[in-house]
Amino acid sequence: MIPSPSLRLASAALCTALVLLAPAMATASPAFDAMLRQAEAVRSSDPGQFDTLLGQLNASIASASDRQREQLDYLKAYQLAYGGRFDLGIEAARKLFEESADVEVRFRAGALMVNSFAVTRDFASGLRYMNETLALVDQVEDPELRHHAWSAAGTISNHVGQYDRGKHFAELMLGSEPSARTRCFAEVMRLESLYYLDEVDGKTDQVADIARQCSDAGEKIAANFARTFHARILADGGQRNEAAILLARHLPEAEATRYPRLIGEVHSTLAGIYLDSGDATQADAHARAAIRFSASMVNSAPLVTAYRALYESALLRGDTAAALAHHINYAEADKAFLDSVKARELAYQEVMSETREKNQTIELLNRENQVLQLREQVSTQSRRNNQLLVALLVVLLGTIAFWAWRTKRAQVMFRRLAETDALTGAANRMHFGHRAEEALAYCRKAGEEVGLVMFDLDEFKSINDRFGHATGDWVLREVAKACTEVCRKNDRFGRLGGEEFAFLLVGCDLPSSVALAQACRKRIAAIDTTPTGYVFKVTASFGVAGTRASGYDFLTLLSRADDALYQAKHAGRDRVRTHGLEMDTTEIAAT
Repeated sequence: MIPSPSLRLASAALCTALVLLAPAMATASPAFDAMLRQAEAVRSSDPGQFDTLLGQLNASIASASDRQREQLDYLKAYQLAYGGRFDLGIEAARKLFEESADVEVRFRAGALMVNSFAVTRDFASGLRYMNETLALVDQVEDPELRHHAWSAAGTISNHVGQYDRGKHFAELMLGSEPSARTRCFAEVMRLESLYYLDEVDGKTDQVADIARQCSDAGEKIAANFARTFHARILADGGQRNEAAILLARHLPEAEATRYPRLIGEVHSTLAGIYLDSGDATQADAHARAAIRFSASMVNSAPLVTAYRALYESALLRGDTAAALAHHINYAEADKAFLDSVKARELAYQEVMSETREKNQTIELLNRENQVLQLREQVSTQSRRNNQLLVALLVVLLGTIAFWAWRTKRAQVMFRRLAETDALTGAANRMHFGHRAEEALAYCRKAGEEVGLVMFDLDEFKSINDRFGHATGDWVLREVAKACTEVCRKNDRFGRLGGEEFAFLLVGCDLPSSVALAQACRKRIAAIDTTPTGYVFKVTASFGVAGTRASGYDFLTLLSRADDALYQAKHAGRDRVRTHGLEMDTTEIAAT
């Protein structure tokens, strides 16, 4: 698992990026309008005063115009989302988006929904509303409102890993004379994009300036998200002490915002920094503090970092019982995060495909309308016009065939994405499980034995830490390549997650399965790492189980092989072990 946590600016944008003075209404109550303006101005910088003003506005609702009531409804939806009640906030914003006749109210409600869906990780819905909201941008004259759309679009683009698009939308905001607050939000959003595109280049002074700009604008949440990035950049550069001091100094300010996502991520980042510095006590304390806000960080890298800090700090203290318990939580959080990443990618591809199909449908309908108009003209014209109609029909049919082919190709691509691990090309955990269960069912009926080999790379985290994640990814690809060459035609091979892989060997008894595991182990040990620019040893520990003793249930076989793998790890790594007493020799050490 790559330990660097992923900050998602949907939460920051939700709390700060939608700041706008309410337009004056000819028939509006001046006093009510003044309170609305004041609430708009402080909603992200002073939550306490914002709540007070909403209470006063509710008490004075009888004097409000219809437009003012809609503005108040929007602020109530914002208040619900800011307080973490996203489901209610989304419903309130959706009602405004669907029912309001005012394009600006609909525009703001759409942006709020996009950011809320990003925080709740309903990326498909968020991307759909992003497209609908951006479609209104040409009808909006106020530049600050247009920033809303770009902010929402950039935020959810970063959330689904499309950092180039996130950077693009941030630069649109920065290039259109934004206010101080809007500049703050755009700079933080751009900083996130650059960080994950690996384009920050250690410019810590510029990052510190972004935090200062946000503080000067009164946006404490955005300022502290910027400091979190600043700390990560420092820690990535080996300045862990400076990173810890920076976050610890501003921790009270972050906690004073009462924003769960921010507080949880600051504590998670501190836990990771202290863990990498060897301070198990501080790592444990901040990890526990981060987990208290786990509801705001579901399926996120910061939550994985917090659980990893608890697990590894327990190991450093020698508390194996606690380490085992924390490792279970860590493994579950890590798997949930990896599944979430895949879901985000698929959601993006799905919505983009839907958008293309809608545009294609509109284009085809327009062409059909043109053809109908031409048919009316052709009825009164010469043979030349008839020939033109035939040519247009051929073009139309060709277009339909072309888009049908494109759609079919997209479906094949999506299926491949859903079944394949993008890094190694091996089957992912879900697809491997499905194929393994099918093979086991067939072998049970045919009376054939099956072997399951499960292996885990030894000290893989150390490779990532010492040589970088690019080197770690190279190792995973080489391991998958080496093991694929060992596989026979009917065998199943897949990546279960992280540095863990498995084979299902059809028609193999236990000795044959052990022999294949040994062959794979030797190939892994023989990997030449010089192309990476570093020289280091790659080894793996193997666990083997067979159907003769464990039966044909896939999960049982996987559990038995995992037990044997666990024993191989504890016996010294770089070896093969079988489960239980299936062979006279239960340990086959490295030879």
